[in-house]
Amino acid sequence: MANIDDVGRPEPDPAVNEVETLRGFLNFQRATLKWKCAGLERSQMNVAVAKSTITLGGLLKHMTFVENEWFWRWVGDNDRLEPWLSADFAVEPDWEFTSADDEPVETLTSNWLASCELSESVLDACLKVGGLDQLAKRKWPSGESPSLRWILVHMIEEYARHNGHADFIRESIDGETGE
Repeated sequence: MANIDDVGRPEPDPAVNEVETLRGFLNFQRATLKWKCAGLERSQMNVAVAKSTITLGGLLKHMTFVENEWFWRWVGDNDRLEPWLSADFAVEPDWEFTSADDEPVETLTSNWLASCELSESVLDACLKVGGLDQLAKRKWPSGESPSLRWILVHMIEEYARHNGHADFIRESIDGETGE
């Protein structure tokens, strides 16, 4: 069982196999975003700093999209889920960021948590039939497909990068700091 740190994040176990190590770090990064968004009201979730339009609400909605995109769409070669299927990204490339301002915190949070659960379900099903070397069913224009390993590492990178944004935004809202 994972150790839980002082803000509720599961510490990745330092002595497990590759799959559990990657999942441990992904879950730690997910928990970091959850921590950075915890206890805030809608107006606080819509705060942007400097000249950026990135908000904590936008980050939650963006990471909901990223979870659905990589695990549901790429791994399984499925169509996008709603609301992504109906979003016109050609007209509004940052739609998930900009549209988050109009959504209640509870909706943003529950949609993100549901996307994480779906991702874990897809990951569990994949790992039952193969390892990290298996390729996503969806292909890049080059004809290549990323491996499950690549997708997990990319998800860790995506969360880590955006958690840096979340750190900065949260500190500007109420002074809350921490890694």
